Amino acid sequence: MSKISLIIKREYSTRVRKKSFIIMSLIGPVLFAVTMVLPAWLSTVDDSEDRYIAVIDETSRFHQPIPDKGTMHFLYPPKFQFKDIYKDYHQFGFDAFVVIPNGFLNTVNEVQVFSEAQITIDVKNHITYHLDNIAQKEKLDQYQIEELSTIIRDIQSTHISVKTINLSEDGKENESSVEVTMVLAIVFATLIYFLILLYGTQVMKGVIEEKTNRIVEVIISSVKPFQLMMGKIVGIALVALTQFLIWGLLSIVITTALQSTFNIETPHQEITNITQETIQQSELQANFEKITNQLNNINLLGSLAAFIYFFLGGYLLYASLFAAVGAALDNETDSQQFVMPIMLPLILSIYISFAAFRNPGGDIAFWFSMIPLTSPIVMMARIPFQIPTWEIMLSMLILCCSFILTTWFAGRVYRTGILMYGKKVSYKEIWKWFRYAGK
Repeated sequence: MSKISLIIKREYSTRVRKKSFIIMSLIGPVLFAVTMVLPAWLSTVDDSEDRYIAVIDETSRFHQPIPDKGTMHFLYPPKFQFKDIYKDYHQFGFDAFVVIPNGFLNTVNEVQVFSEAQITIDVKNHITYHLDNIAQKEKLDQYQIEELSTIIRDIQSTHISVKTINLSEDGKENESSVEVTMVLAIVFATLIYFLILLYGTQVMKGVIEEKTNRIVEVIISSVKPFQLMMGKIVGIALVALTQFLIWGLLSIVITTALQSTFNIETPHQEITNITQETIQQSELQANFEKITNQLNNINLLGSLAAFIYFFLGGYLLYASLFAAVGAALDNETDSQQFVMPIMLPLILSIYISFAAFRNPGGDIAFWFSMIPLTSPIVMMARIPFQIPTWEIMLSMLILCCSFILTTWFAGRVYRTGILMYGKKVSYKEIWKWFRYAGK
């Protein structure tokens, strides 16, 4: 056991001192903080450049149909200037001009916007929104029904909200949200996939590197191959957990620092400080409080604990297989035919997880969350939906037993393959090594 701990220490200390580890540990939180803070900061930065847009209403039926908005200013020149604006709108100080043709709403259901540079999506949406309202009002007036517009507005203002309530075994009611649960499930499943793939392949690359450099021949003289394999797998797992911890702490520190530097309020602060001046502000505060309550009703601590377990279980399972592949090969260029069969269950589990999002209690989601090669991802896609506890425990037990089985298999392959050089490896050859190691 002491030899395994020495290998773990060697693997851990060697990898955490690498420049790639240090760089990724620093860049990861920075990128995360930027993605969290940058959109909020950009939303506080107003476009200070004024844009002047002429509206040429050839129908002469509408009185200023497009109002100003922020830095967008819509001006309505007299009719005798229409031709001059067509020729040179820059001379009049306009950045663009909108033409409402004579046949608008009768034979032509479109307007044209002329500009030298492409207009922004905000400008287009603003023009479209207000002209749509005019078109709808004109068509409604044609029916000559008394107070029709009032009736339409009353109908359109009716919105039905669906409130979901989870009932616990003791009858307690907790408000939930399908959207919030779905986001958590997607985040957990995606993280498991990328982390298992990232750190699992590191095990294979490390084994191939040591085998290629003949370092393993020296190490094998002092420790058993199985001890070397287990030390490498556990050591890289500790590196992964260390990197998680660094990412978490630095993300909090950097995000807080950026918020203070750019004077960006957190969503809670922003909503706490807003007044009840408009209905939209009230709705914003209500929605935020609703999401907060829904997150509190989700067992985040239990979900995080399950995330760590299924990550470690999935990593140990796949890492043992990657270690066996690394022991069988002399270089990474020959690894594709052996790595692809290992990756296929991971890729399949991503597709199955989408089925789990739609029906977490379905047969497909259930069985694939029990199969150990797919359970880490599929089960994490189901857990936020509060599935029965016995299903989670059963999946954990199967995953643990499967890890022991794959480690036993990989250890026997590793024992023979780690000292094999210059021989073309096939699945048949690997099976021979497995059988030979048992004799």
